[in-house]
Amino acid sequence: MIGKRAIAFDIGDRRIGVAVSDPFNEYAMPCETYFRTRSFAADVDALCKIAKDKGVGVIVCGLPVNSDGTESEQTEKTRAFIEALKEKTDLPVETEDERYTTAAARETQMMGGVKRENRKKTIDSIAASYILEGYLQRLKARAREAARLAEENGELPN
Repeated sequence: MIGKRAIAFDIGDRRIGVAVSDPFNEYAMPCETYFRTRSFAADVDALCKIAKDKGVGVIVCGLPVNSDGTESEQTEKTRAFIEALKEKTDLPVETEDERYTTAAARETQMMGGVKRENRKKTIDSIAASYILEGYLQRLKARAREAARLAEENGELPN
């Protein structure tokens, strides 16, 4: 497991949702929505600052792909942003499949009674929390599998 909190970004053309994990990396919490400027470099710098201010150990970026898993124009834009983040920060930057996270966030808002005109304020941070949840679940599954294999091989846990 990672030693510090994780942060997730749901990168869009106009807004970027932000979510952070709890200190034990058990769950993700929606945090804020960053509204993009007209400057790609300024947006990258702003996200690096957000990650630094939150004291995280890893950045997780949602990777938008089509429902069949193929890449799209949005995937390419997001990859370019992720590469810029990697160049600007010393933190590891990972990707997580973000399929259906915005739809799930919208459903959560509707179930919570959030009015349509207020949904844009939080939908991206909620989607980012779903991206981060997926990442944390994948880490936990990997750790369980490693423990199972170690036990099968008669190794003592660390």
